[in-house]
Amino acid sequence: MTRSERQELLDKGLLLPLMEEFYTIQGEGFHKGTAAYFVRIGGCDVGCHWCDVKESWLPELHPATETIKIAENAAKYSKTIVVTGGEPLMWNMDPLTKELKERGLQVHIETSGAYKLTGTWDWICLSPKKNKLPTDEVYAQAHELKCIIYNKDDFRFAQEQAAKVNKDCILYLQPEWSKKDKVVPEIVDFVMANPQWKVSLQTHKYLNIP
Repeated sequence: MTRSERQELLDKGLLLPLMEEFYTIQGEGFHKGTAAYFVRIGGCDVGCHWCDVKESWLPELHPATETIKIAENAAKYSKTIVVTGGEPLMWNMDPLTKELKERGLQVHIETSGAYKLTGTWDWICLSPKKNKLPTDEVYAQAHELKCIIYNKDDFRFAQEQAAKVNKDCILYLQPEWSKKDKVVPEIVDFVMANPQWKVSLQTHKYLNIP
């Protein structure tokens, strides 16, 4: 395959830069504690300085993998598939979700929402970032809003983002892991004063699992 042919397939979403895939327990948000198969797609230009998977940022570091093979493998492990990154919406997600849905799977995405919403999703976890804000479309369709708290200004940003999502969207505040000892008490106080919010913790890290 030539480089141009490979790029054409990537542009169509028929190949995706697959960083890793693994079966584990969902650690965050609404579905925490449930078994799920994670598909991590490489590529992200949002550039959060506290990102814990910076190795996902450069798509060329990860093998361009046939979308149908990703779906076939995922179907062996779980009925719930979580597509994450990186930023998966940098790529056309229509082919991947089509293959997963044809296999009767529940398909979730974790996204900053910074790119056009492609794919057919049963659950959209929107985790917006200040560097590159979400599209109007993803605000309207998000099932949960997960705002990461690193410093006090992030509470302001979270409230700003909550005003943009649909009325049924569930609101979560999650401490950035390296700052958890400092910000957890602040999050607790904020949620008690603003009970429309819930606390999300990275329980998989406490459980010492992927």
